[in-house]
Amino acid sequence: MTRDLTVGGPAKLIFSFAVPLIIGNVFQQMYALVDTLLVGRFLGVSALAAVGCCGSLMFLMIGLVLGFTNGLAIYTGQRFGAGDMAGVRKSAAACLAICIVTAIILTSIGMFIAKPMLLFMNTPAAILDNAYSFISIIYAGTTVTIMFNMLMNFIRALGDSRTPLYFLIFATVINILLEIIFILSLGLGIAGAAAATVISQLLSAILCFIYIAKKMPILRFKKEDWHMNGNFIWQHLRIGIPMGFQASIIAVGAIILQIALNGLGEIAVAAYAAAQKIDAIAIMPMMSFGMAMAAYTAQNYGARKIDRINDGVKKCMFMSGGFALVIAVILITFGPVMLEQFVGASEQKVIEYGHLYLIIDGINYIVLSFLFIYRFTLQGLGQSIVPTIAGVMELIMRAAAAIFLVKIWGYTGACFANPLAWIGSCVPLAIMYYYTKKHILNYDKL
Repeated sequence: MTRDLTVGGPAKLIFSFAVPLIIGNVFQQMYALVDTLLVGRFLGVSALAAVGCCGSLMFLMIGLVLGFTNGLAIYTGQRFGAGDMAGVRKSAAACLAICIVTAIILTSIGMFIAKPMLLFMNTPAAILDNAYSFISIIYAGTTVTIMFNMLMNFIRALGDSRTPLYFLIFATVINILLEIIFILSLGLGIAGAAAATVISQLLSAILCFIYIAKKMPILRFKKEDWHMNGNFIWQHLRIGIPMGFQASIIAVGAIILQIALNGLGEIAVAAYAAAQKIDAIAIMPMMSFGMAMAAYTAQNYGARKIDRINDGVKKCMFMSGGFALVIAVILITFGPVMLEQFVGASEQKVIEYGHLYLIIDGINYIVLSFLFIYRFTLQGLGQSIVPTIAGVMELIMRAAAAIFLVKIWGYTGACFANPLAWIGSCVPLAIMYYYTKKHILNYDKL
């Protein structure tokens, strides 16, 4: 099922496209919570610590894959918006060819750096082997992760955000079921938890491929679709590489901040980790509105309907900004109750620290909501340089907080890392968006 986002009311289109994304993204984060509970409950604290220390390394690779595949599909969405069905097929073929090569490269790199990175992060010797067992299996499944996300991004590029939601839910449910089987019945331990993730994505990727083959005839390739030159490949890479790079450099900032947090003691680390779990779910609506803008912008850009893009940005800001304010009030009001679910009511210092994190982040959610809209809109236009600069700014600001503010203000300084990163990233994105809006309204000059 394809959907034309170039006709109809922008607000209604963006909202209806964003809702399945919100549900799917929140569902994925909820899985992370359940996954943590399963490993901690059945394998013990040591295993949980092993998985936990791999979090930033997973973010480093998976963030790269998510950003890269999403970026590749932008060009596909532009061709669909332009009504160029042959271009859609050829673009999809180019994306698959690029993904095959990328999968080989990233898998090789991941397997090579896994253990050195764990050692660099000062992973305790007692959990090093378990941590390596977990992350090496995750990295070995990089090809599966790439193909699963690329196929889902094809579907989104053609205007359908609901079907990928079903595949995400399926992958999550299968993942949880396989973890129970592998850990409890087969006794595979932490390796079983990692294998469950890879296998669930593989099964979902297969179903996704079958769905596209049967329900999306527009993506049934012809022999000539595989004939492409270097310039055509570059049209995809010039968007995909910066989007993947952005996610990776943000992960680097998270690693630097984590190293600083580790020096503040258990209470600070526990509070930050628990608050991050809540924060990760809270920001999903804002991120999803941004992702909706990428698909909406790409199609309207391809159709040369620039005024609709501007109108869509205004209405999306109103909707996403409204969500940001509501969510901020909820976290500030009920944050302590939420944190109690992770650490228990007796850990008042952890709850106090975690609540401070949620207050500081919540107050600045409005900035984050605008950041996502500016970033994804520019990416939908095919612009990659400024979003990349914005990603570098996130890294710089988060690293500055880790190096300077933590030293001056301790845990409070660490809590300001996210807002500073958002502000530092949002400023260049906003400037570029409004410059584009004011000076580059002609399609051929964009």
